Amino acid sequence: MARLHEVKGILPALVTPFKKDESIDEQALRDLVNFVIEKGVHGVVPVGTTGEFMYMKPEEREKVFKIVVDEVNGRVPVIAGCGASGTDIALDLVKRAEDIGADAALVVSPFYIAPWDKGVFEHFRRICSSTDLPIVVYNIPQCTGYFISGKVIEDLAEFENVIALKDSSGSIAYILEVIERTEGKLNVLVGHDEIVMAALMAGASGAILASANVIPEVWCQLYDAVQRGDITKARKLQLGAQKVARIITRYGGPVAVKAALGMRGIKVGKTRRPLVSGGVLSWEDREELRLELEKLGVLKPSYGRVEEFPKEEFSDIGLTPEVIGKHGMRVAKCSAGSGTEEVILSAVVGTLESPISEAFALALSLPREGYEALTAILEPNLMVRPATLIVPAVKVENMRQASMIYGPVQAAVAKAVADSLEEGTIPKEFAETGLMIVKVRIHPNALNRKMIYGNTYEAMRTIIKEIWGG
Repeated sequence: MARLHEVKGILPALVTPFKKDESIDEQALRDLVNFVIEKGVHGVVPVGTTGEFMYMKPEEREKVFKIVVDEVNGRVPVIAGCGASGTDIALDLVKRAEDIGADAALVVSPFYIAPWDKGVFEHFRRICSSTDLPIVVYNIPQCTGYFISGKVIEDLAEFENVIALKDSSGSIAYILEVIERTEGKLNVLVGHDEIVMAALMAGASGAILASANVIPEVWCQLYDAVQRGDITKARKLQLGAQKVARIITRYGGPVAVKAALGMRGIKVGKTRRPLVSGGVLSWEDREELRLELEKLGVLKPSYGRVEEFPKEEFSDIGLTPEVIGKHGMRVAKCSAGSGTEEVILSAVVGTLESPISEAFALALSLPREGYEALTAILEPNLMVRPATLIVPAVKVENMRQASMIYGPVQAAVAKAVADSLEEGTIPKEFAETGLMIVKVRIHPNALNRKMIYGNTYEAMRTIIKEIWGG
């Protein structure tokens, strides 16, 4: 096969799909490969950091190499993740990748017990001198605990089969140092999603990105914009993708990528233990990720299930259907989730001059036992705008039920209102001239606070969009 002499463009650091029993999901992996290639990527990188290589046996990594090489079928280069802390283990993986037909190998610097510069150089020297396969050296100090020094990179650039450095440090200064030291002898690939445009402008030839699993078309557009000198468009694309990049880079890695792919309809399963979704990617970050994908236009809004509004919903606080209609108040209802974690919200909004003001005040000042209302607050003594009142629709019978309503539900409603105001779904002028009352139904046996938060946020966002015609 023809050897890869240089690598450039956008290359997703592929996640490894796992089934429920944590075995490799071959069909899901093939589907992912085709998804990113169809979106225009210039290569793929299986079993890197995002691919959870550290939790996989050598035989499993070899299996992934085979699947990806077979499915790619020469359409784009395949750079196999062959990183290992031990030199002989890494070399064994490189030879497996070479035998399978990978175009290059990505090899991280030794980790856990970090060697000095001489040890790092010897690690790569032994690998490079024992194979003809092109090597991409991988610098990721967040995981290894150290930078590969510029001098070591300069020396490694003398090896004919060292074709590139992947740098995930996030340091433009480091990238510039490498480019200056190596004088074009190797390419530099940025691996930090938050600085892609800056790195390309500094001279990087491409990017290996976790988020390129999720938004490959966005990064490909950015890369093309930089190549033709359209800096305005490139900057707009980078800023548009920045929050997605930030959440994935800082708050989740493979966990966040797999969650986001699921939102796009690409099923890749969960991460392997010890990584768990709730411990790394919070429900708040998950919903932020969903919102940002919607903003980028790669995901259609999918919040909740909008339901027919019951005309008598707010009659118990004086807002009958006749009153609501006469004063032009708006109403909506939505549910999200299922089973014991289902959340059902109903909302009415109106101006300060309408009867909603009296209903709001009475619900606070004359609460009914078990139906005590509370305001939506972002933090102590900081109410959201427009002022929003939360009222249980089903009598609260015990402290556990109360902790759900006056905990995750309250927080999620407040966050949804604040986010909607910030992005303009709720008109700015309504923040000071209007009020909102939200009735909440949750299952009396609900236990999962994080799911209740996520479902409440989802339903509230849908209601707001429904009311304001979003």
